[in-house]
Amino acid sequence: MSKKIVLLVLAALLLIGAVTASAQDVLKIGVLTDLSTGLAFYGVELVNGFQLGLVYAAGLDPADYASIDEALAAVTIGGRPIEILIRDTASDPEVGASQARELIEQEGVEILVGAPSSGVVVGLQQVALDYNTILFAAPGASPAITGANFNVNTFRVCRNTFQDFAAFAAYATESLGNEFVILAADYDFGRSSAEAAVATYSAAGITFPVDTIYAPLETTDFTQYIQQILDSGADVLVPIWAGETAIPMYQQFDEMGVRDQMTVLGAFNSNDIVKLAATPANLGDISWIVYHYTLPETEINDWLVEKHQAVYADVPDLFTECAFATAQALTAAVEGTAGDTTPEALIPQLEGMTFDGPKGEYIIRPGDHQALVPMYIVQLDNLDDPDFKFYALLQEVDALTIAPPCLAPEDRCAMNEEFMASLGS
Repeated sequence: MSKKIVLLVLAALLLIGAVTASAQDVLKIGVLTDLSTGLAFYGVELVNGFQLGLVYAAGLDPADYASIDEALAAVTIGGRPIEILIRDTASDPEVGASQARELIEQEGVEILVGAPSSGVVVGLQQVALDYNTILFAAPGASPAITGANFNVNTFRVCRNTFQDFAAFAAYATESLGNEFVILAADYDFGRSSAEAAVATYSAAGITFPVDTIYAPLETTDFTQYIQQILDSGADVLVPIWAGETAIPMYQQFDEMGVRDQMTVLGAFNSNDIVKLAATPANLGDISWIVYHYTLPETEINDWLVEKHQAVYADVPDLFTECAFATAQALTAAVEGTAGDTTPEALIPQLEGMTFDGPKGEYIIRPGDHQALVPMYIVQLDNLDDPDFKFYALLQEVDALTIAPPCLAPEDRCAMNEEFMASLGS
């Protein structure tokens, strides 16, 4: 055998060894969340749902392990064991971006997931581009994430607020009145969601007698903003808010007689927030909700509810579902690339992906990377059930019916149109 052939054989063997070793390298996933400030309710939901989603997608049962950590230690994706590194951003965009860079540079993280704050997500989007990393946006709901701030490295398996408002527009116009006023939190989620609400409801014939009223997310005294609401002459108030300061906000609505003058139309929130913020005056209220564990009739949701109660001694909550589905999509994509986490490999796996999750079928549009998912219209029946069984389901709204407008660049939106046509919608 010639020297040249020997060298080629040795090189091939070394390459095979390198590929095998790479496939066995630990896949590190960075989860950016909020565990300490106003969005901490959602931060815990993100962590719990994502962890259980990884276990489910691996075909494992957490009941076979002493803890969720032991179950995660048994998970492999694309032939690679995994490690989850969790960071508390405190919903500060600069902190979140700094933590993401540190996770990539110093810890070897290959995929980013997060965050409850849309402002943090926007910062993470730039990090994902700078480091050529895939970001799964969850559960931040600003339409800008897959619109004005779109980039090819960002995917969102959760809904955006256009889907919220579209789900409820028909009921609102028929039952509530034609003049709305919006109170929104003054940060990315509130601003872009208010714009989505105005666009969606205006298309349905609703008018806005005053411009959107903005207040800082950390507000606890809403007196001046409520007075502007009362002076607006509107029939309906739409609060666009997130986190624990929703509790004093709703309490002050009641104290200042907002409900005596107009309907308050806010999305139903996480169980503990509803329990603390709602009063008997809210019974009978009808609105949309992203997810409640009692609503989807799917085998995957049954699994999620059973295992979540066993592992965390609590029922799944508002954003547990989309974090779980995010883990499913991540797993399917990395399995499809046999462990390759580069955007060049993962993007083709994720664009146009369809899969069954807790709410039914999930569809990731290829153009703007926004998931299409069902939504729910419910009525608040009680506040006393110890298992938070608060709602009566009025309607499950089909995912394709409330597909949000594409706000990405024109060429990307054209990809969506072709894809949707292929689905026959």
